[in-house]
Amino acid sequence: MKDFTTRWPIGAWEKGLMTAVLELGALFGALICGILADRFSRRNSIFVACVVFCIGSGLQCGARSLSDLVLGRAIGGLGVGALSMLSPLYMAEISPPEVRGSLMALEQFAIVLGVVLGFWTGFLTRSIEGSASWRIPLAIQLGPGILLSIGCLFLPPSPRLLVLHGRHEEGLQSLARLRLRTPAEAETDPLLKVELLEMRVETALIQQTIGIDKHSVRSEATAWARLFDRKYIDRTLIGILMMFFQQWSGINALLYYGPTLVKSIGLRGDTVTLMVSGGIGIIQFIAVLPAIIYIDRLGRKPLLRGGSAIMASSHVITALLVSQFEDDWGAHSTAAWLAVASLYTFTAAYGISYGPIGWVLPSEVFPLSVRSKGVSLSTASVWVNNFLIGLVTPALMEISASFVLLLISSKT
Repeated sequence: MKDFTTRWPIGAWEKGLMTAVLELGALFGALICGILADRFSRRNSIFVACVVFCIGSGLQCGARSLSDLVLGRAIGGLGVGALSMLSPLYMAEISPPEVRGSLMALEQFAIVLGVVLGFWTGFLTRSIEGSASWRIPLAIQLGPGILLSIGCLFLPPSPRLLVLHGRHEEGLQSLARLRLRTPAEAETDPLLKVELLEMRVETALIQQTIGIDKHSVRSEATAWARLFDRKYIDRTLIGILMMFFQQWSGINALLYYGPTLVKSIGLRGDTVTLMVSGGIGIIQFIAVLPAIIYIDRLGRKPLLRGGSAIMASSHVITALLVSQFEDDWGAHSTAAWLAVASLYTFTAAYGISYGPIGWVLPSEVFPLSVRSKGVSLSTASVWVNNFLIGLVTPALMEISASFVLLLISSKT
């Protein structure tokens, strides 16, 4: 995008700043919504997050200075972080238990679809003359944000949250709507009655345990502190560490620095490197599809174990090839393409394991009393580690690409 670099000849510090402000904004957005999601409902919080995201996207698209762009990314980051926390939370609460994993894996499907479309949009517009080469990709972000904002008007409220607030009849009607029952059937369907009873029992236990106003400052502090009680610390660690290992598996390092890594294994030319990097997103997109189908049948642990083994092996193979042939790739084109195949294998394994399950587990392990806070903290872990990866990967890549691969293989 020649116009962008000509208009704003930024250096390494400015590039790092533009990356950091989005991720730090997302971190704060995820944490703030841990409070707002209980107070203002999941649906209303999602709507507000969409509006914030659209404001940030609009500022980026219409940026007249680098400071406008940075501000837009910071505001957009708040919306992204909030939505990354609210989406799995809401989906977990409205999904039937027997297909919850599959439905929540759709979030990863949507994330990867966005990555693929974003990558290829940038690829196709990179040669357009003028600022349209970078304004068009930024403007396209507004489309999904506006659609989701409108869609929020039709989203049913979370029945669990309604029951928690004592609105049992509304909770039953929302549950009936989600289970495709008529209002009349809601009064007679025994399965709905049982599901509502389970929610009421869970709510009664919450009220007995906390015993204070759920909107007070004290209750908010208590809810956050309970995440680290002996009763919940294991669940909290599962949420935080699941996201830690998801990010440090290396997928974002590949997405962010794919062209650099591909060049390090001997492929040359912008078109070739970008297409190979774009292939990473496409393979991940395809690999999520089996996860959607089988995650509830096979379970979470088998997919994580199998994915870890394949991902670590792929990283080790690529690292060995890079360390062995990086000084003379021209004479070893087979080894170069084998390294690319290994990267693709890693991506497929990630797409069927850590990618979707990273969003499923945190939303499942926390009880309703601390679920919004637990998911908020787990999602914050995503953005903290994403920030750290963006911070250290460029420097480590300059030292040794094989070292980067071995480092992330040790974390899978």
